[in-house]
Amino acid sequence: MIVVSGIQPTGNLTLGNYLGAIRNWVRMQDEMAAGDKCLFFLADLHAISQPHDPAQLSAHTLEMTAALVACGIDPAKSVLFNQAQVPAHAELQWLLMGTARMGWLNRMTQWKDKAGKNREGQSVALFGYPVLQAADVLLYQATHVPVGEDQKQHLELARDIAQKFNGDFASDDAPVFALPEPFIPPAAARIMSLRDGTKKMSKSDPSDMSRINLTDDADTMAQKVKKAKTDPEPLPSDVEGLEGRAEAQNLVGIYAALSGTTPDDVLRDFGGEGFGKFKPALADLMVSTLSPIRDRFVEMKDDREQLDAILARGAAQARELGSATLDAAYEALGLVRGQARR
Repeated sequence: MIVVSGIQPTGNLTLGNYLGAIRNWVRMQDEMAAGDKCLFFLADLHAISQPHDPAQLSAHTLEMTAALVACGIDPAKSVLFNQAQVPAHAELQWLLMGTARMGWLNRMTQWKDKAGKNREGQSVALFGYPVLQAADVLLYQATHVPVGEDQKQHLELARDIAQKFNGDFASDDAPVFALPEPFIPPAAARIMSLRDGTKKMSKSDPSDMSRINLTDDADTMAQKVKKAKTDPEPLPSDVEGLEGRAEAQNLVGIYAALSGTTPDDVLRDFGGEGFGKFKPALADLMVSTLSPIRDRFVEMKDDREQLDAILARGAAQARELGSATLDAAYEALGLVRGQARR
């Protein structure tokens, strides 16, 4: 089993990132059998597909490395690296560009969402970044890729590219690429904005009050929970009673995810209670869960030497793991991979 997943280093991790993805990365890492591998990367090459500040990108890459380690990603158990130190990602993307089709990329919903009405003004990188995503996982012969609902289409594209490449340039008994399967963790939590329960919690939201950052101190977390949007009704006694109450559903879901229980369990304890009682309980649980992560992050975030060493070691491992696949792709296309590229 080879698990590959990445995250863009575009600022602090949020509670949504932690409960929706990172916590499950840690579980997968800790439950891996001997011989299995987890590769987690900072997608800094993806970040340059849109306008960015170079100094901020560099700083955010190191900060997010510290945050991932603080959350429990162990560089001794997983391969943790940033894309830019593994040129094979960009090389394989270009090799796959001849296989990917314009029609496939035009249908990508995230391209449509991010480009908006100004498609002609967008970078070529933004249009082609799903091919880089395909390269990210195909390079390591990934067997499983953790995905949320918004990433399923991208994994389907990766499979389409792999199948066409194998069909065009390889034999059935010796394919160049494995076909990765989606891995949808059973306990994945979809965390919504504290200001609008119909929108996903996002680090790009203009309002800092809409999210819990993993860098927030205890008082800040408590204040954000206290001011989170709710409705005047008490909590129901079962989940059916949350229908149509997006903000209440979100807060109950956050409590359940943090406590490792279910929304039904939460409502069994708090059904009939108002938010005046529920919010302080949620804030206490959040602080007790996240404060150790924050403390570890604060301890690590300015240790440039340690963070650089973690990324350099992970990149060296990743380069070695991806080398054979890149060689095979070059050879299948009739190209000679020069030694200078290694």
